[in-house]
Amino acid sequence: MASRKTKKKEGGAKRAQRASSNVFSMFEQTQIQEFKEAFTLIDQNRDGFIDKEDLKDTYASLGKLDVKDRELEDMLREATGPINFTMFLNLFGEKLHGTDPEDTILNAFKMFDPDAQGFIHKDELQKLLMTQADKFSPEEVKQMFQSSNIDAAGHLDYKSLCYIITHGEEREE
Repeated sequence: MASRKTKKKEGGAKRAQRASSNVFSMFEQTQIQEFKEAFTLIDQNRDGFIDKEDLKDTYASLGKLDVKDRELEDMLREATGPINFTMFLNLFGEKLHGTDPEDTILNAFKMFDPDAQGFIHKDELQKLLMTQADKFSPEEVKQMFQSSNIDAAGHLDYKSLCYIITHGEEREE
């Protein structure tokens, strides 16, 4: 509570809490715990808020020393106030829950799987992603494939990918 008073400049702490009052209902308890661990890692000075120095220190701990102040300021501007844990959750809630529901994404993939095998060939998916609608760049496709379950024959398990898109991590079975 003391840290909240020390950082309550510009009325931001009050606004941050009001803007995200139901954010905890957006996530499962295990996800909230993982976000708390991430928040604690980023909050380098342990004052309960993530600021530019915390971001700079986090990048430095990851080996990136050339991060520009402008980039850090742009990140911080995504929040509507100081970034306490509730605001941090709210930012991730907006990012993760800005996607379609899992069943909607799954149904879209099923359109390309007429035999209902549960997979689509990665080459076919890459072609679609890079030529249709909001075209993906080669780097974006590569990133997606890195977090996807693809077998030796090149079949991408789209059910697993849908789970990753909507939950942010692969399901433990």
